Amino acid sequence: MRTKLCSTAALAAATMFAGIGAAQSIEERLESASPETGENLYRQCLACHTIDDGGANRVGPNLFGVVGRSIASVDGFRYSSGMQELEETWTPERLDAFLENPRDYVPGTRMSFRGLNEPADRAAVIAYLNSQSDAPQEFSSGEAETIEDSAATEEDFGQMFMADGVDVTYYTCTACHSEMIVVQQGKTRDGWDYLLDWMVEDQGMAEIEPTDREIILDYLAENYNTDRPNFPSR
Repeated sequence: MRTKLCSTAALAAATMFAGIGAAQSIEERLESASPETGENLYRQCLACHTIDDGGANRVGPNLFGVVGRSIASVDGFRYSSGMQELEETWTPERLDAFLENPRDYVPGTRMSFRGLNEPADRAAVIAYLNSQSDAPQEFSSGEAETIEDSAATEEDFGQMFMADGVDVTYYTCTACHSEMIVVQQGKTRDGWDYLLDWMVEDQGMAEIEPTDREIILDYLAENYNTDRPNFPSR
């Protein structure tokens, strides 16, 4: 009985603290958000968005300086009517809501990204986006800036096998697909290389940076070859 009561109390405490974390405002989350963590998460966006100053538009617009920028304002990019109708600026609050569920926030958006469920992940991405600017906004106090990235939650790569290159592969592929689409397949390195070419040439995926492409091919050829050594059992 004592063990059961303790377990119940522990569960209640965990639920309470989880609720507190989920209820934090974006301002509170940004005080301890890690741009380094956000940079890793941003790999999901690289297939569609450049973020360097003067970078080209891809499937989506260039995101350099996006925090504080007028919505739908990048020259030369054709925005959806829903995005054009916002007529606002990309504040952290709006970015937070958009990144949680793009299609709910902007009905009719052509952005296919499924969104980031975790509030801390969204704050980290916004912190990274903010760092890629000529005039980044000040989000954190001096004390909060000393928080180390090690305090960030452990990254979850779903069903993908933990090995060198899993992070680059996961973030690149899950920008458009569930990782299950990847792990259920088995191909030679040449087969994976051909598939990436097909996705770029026939499916409209943006080119992958050469260094990242090599990392992805090495990872897939080692862990999801024709014998599918790491095919998930569940």
